[in-house]
Amino acid sequence: MRSASKFKKTDVTRATKAVLAAGVDIAGIEIEPVTGKITIMANGSSGAEKITDLDRWIAKNARQT
Repeated sequence: MRSASKFKKTDVTRATKAVLAAGVDIAGIEIEPVTGKITIMANGSSGAEKITDLDRWIAKNARQT
């Protein structure tokens, strides 16, 4: 049996929307499933790929469940 997740989809959505609202371009998101730590990398961060317009749209229009 799996243990309960340490993070929720709404946690990631909320964090992503906050970063975008601050005017920061997101390069990537990493989630540690064990701890629930959400890391959002800004453009210019090493090792991160550029986020697409589709990723921005999904982050902006994701349903809160």
